[in-house]
Amino acid sequence: MLHATTTPGQKRAALRARLAAGKILVLPGAFNPLSAMLIEQKGFEGVYVSGAMLAADLGLPDVGLTTLGEVASRSQQIARVTDLPVIVDADTGFGEPMNVARTLQSLEDAGVAGLHVEDQVNPKRCGHLDGKAVVGLEDATRRVRAARDARRDPNFLIVARTDARALEGLDATILRARAYVEAGADAIFPEALLSAEEFAAVRAAIDVPILANMTEFGKGESLSVRQLDDLGVDMVIFPVSLLRLAMGAASRALDVLTAEGEFGSLLDEMQTREDLYELLDYESYAHFDQSVFDFRLGD
Repeated sequence: MLHATTTPGQKRAALRARLAAGKILVLPGAFNPLSAMLIEQKGFEGVYVSGAMLAADLGLPDVGLTTLGEVASRSQQIARVTDLPVIVDADTGFGEPMNVARTLQSLEDAGVAGLHVEDQVNPKRCGHLDGKAVVGLEDATRRVRAARDARRDPNFLIVARTDARALEGLDATILRARAYVEAGADAIFPEALLSAEEFAAVRAAIDVPILANMTEFGKGESLSVRQLDDLGVDMVIFPVSLLRLAMGAASRALDVLTAEGEFGSLLDEMQTREDLYELLDYESYAHFDQSVFDFRLGD
């Protein structure tokens, strides 16, 4: 009720333990706190907060327009309602290395379990758009070192993302991945790899966890959780999938309203009031309210 029953520290320790167990961790993208609660209810072991999702939710393109405050606020709202560890897209860290340090501590304070910071130039672009660019290797490693040095909880997961594949090729991606691990990254996120063979090459080159992005309509090959697990990938995110499905359903529903003047034909597709109340745990709120305010006046 009101918030998760586990502390941020416990969630971070749980994330580390799950990664050490060797089973792939599936992280659906939550677009609000309610969807994060649903992810937990359905039995997943982690939640992802996408920068592209947050930008879209604000009616903005994913071109570096969101702020640290907006990302930290939404991340805190999501982390507080679930006992699952939450990993957050921190884009480029919102500035220079000092900004990266502040970003990490702000997200620590928000209660999330980890972040990823990338090597694109400011302002960044969606990793599956053309026209993006990466900073030099030294500048990129400074970002990772700043995050490492700013971290107060050693279990807070620092994931270094590289967008070098589309610009400099697979060899440069591997070179950067190794440099980021040396600089202090706990895991590597090689964005927009094109095939299973490329994931296998990155896996063979580094000995820290790998995060894969299976976004729809992207540049790379779509691989299943089973395929990625067989390749030795440790985490897979589906960053915007739930938002896309929700918006697709909403668009179709509005067409039905235009055509039929009501939503009656869509009732079977809706979450019921009963299911919503169960997800929100109305019963515990009612019990708490009665325990506080249930009293009788004396004679």
